[in-house]
Amino acid sequence: MSRSTFEQIHKVVRCIPRGKVATYGQIARLIGMPRGARTVGWALRATPDRMDLPWQRVVNSQGAISLSPGSPGAVLQRTLLEEEDVVFDAQDRIDLTRFGWAGLDPVELQQLFDNTTAF
Repeated sequence: MSRSTFEQIHKVVRCIPRGKVATYGQIARLIGMPRGARTVGWALRATPDRMDLPWQRVVNSQGAISLSPGSPGAVLQRTLLEEEDVVFDAQDRIDLTRFGWAGLDPVELQQLFDNTTAF
């Protein structure tokens, strides 16, 4: 995958506000890759820690953490989200109607990508 694709993903993920979540597919659609949910996952997995990206705010289409249940990464993601007052139900899912991010409108998205400053 190209560096610019990963940079676009990073820019969009940085826009997800505290206390909200987005899905991998939603991020993919926003960057113009409607079937690119896996690419979003690859980009987040390849992100250096020094970028301080709010990766924890990206979940799967069911509102669940995609990392292996009980793994250190999954525990960390849940902890970080709970610190932002995101609530999990009894099935370990997040209510996307309540906590889902609305995304960016086309004008905001264009402005985001017109900004050439790298993160």
